[in-house]
Amino acid sequence: MRLLAIDTSNDVLGIALLQKERVIGEYITNLKKNHSIRLMPAIERLLLECNVTPAELDKIVVAKGPGSYTGVRIGVTVAKTMAWSLGIPLSAVSSLAVLAAAPKYFTGYISPLFDARRGLIYTGLYRYNEGSLEVVKADRNIEAKEWALECKSMNEPILFIGNDVPLHKETFDHHLKHQANYAAPSEWNPRPSELGLLGMHMPAEDIHSFSPNYIRLVEAEAKWLEKQEKEQ
Repeated sequence: MRLLAIDTSNDVLGIALLQKERVIGEYITNLKKNHSIRLMPAIERLLLECNVTPAELDKIVVAKGPGSYTGVRIGVTVAKTMAWSLGIPLSAVSSLAVLAAAPKYFTGYISPLFDARRGLIYTGLYRYNEGSLEVVKADRNIEAKEWALECKSMNEPILFIGNDVPLHKETFDHHLKHQANYAAPSEWNPRPSELGLLGMHMPAEDIHSFSPNYIRLVEAEAKWLEKQEKEQ
């Protein structure tokens, strides 16, 4: 099986090409640039370097969110278009799970996170059990302080991982003390190869009905719904 993994959930743009469980090629950048302009050329270059044509792909795996609304949409749209045009299955993986997959060495709980502004974060709680990544607490949009208190009640070490962790480190240190651990900066970028491995054996999505998992409504949409409720 040749598999292409795509992640544009946040500033990090990541694509990987896997053959069975071997990573053939991987491309990652962490730049505030337009993914819509850079994604397809990056895919074309990676496939060319690996001597693989699009017709030789057997599956697409995409990071489905949460994260940047625009970023998530770009990755999902490209993944759906490629899977449909090539007639191959599409699987989707939580963008937070991709982050949580890296620190296989950690024996406690893993909390991947993306900043969601105004003191809020996208996060969830994961852990490795006999080599497999398990979801302990489902992905959510929550205040960093509230999440810190929830993690504290677990009474086990917590590893925070992600490029946005430094924005909330003070909050975690204050509430969790020695319970809080932090991944090394070299682990902060979600790895598209981990995305591919996680999604390799996941069931296929219905390409036409599949949509991103934003978790939180776009702010404008939320305000519109609030206004509608008040008027009714």
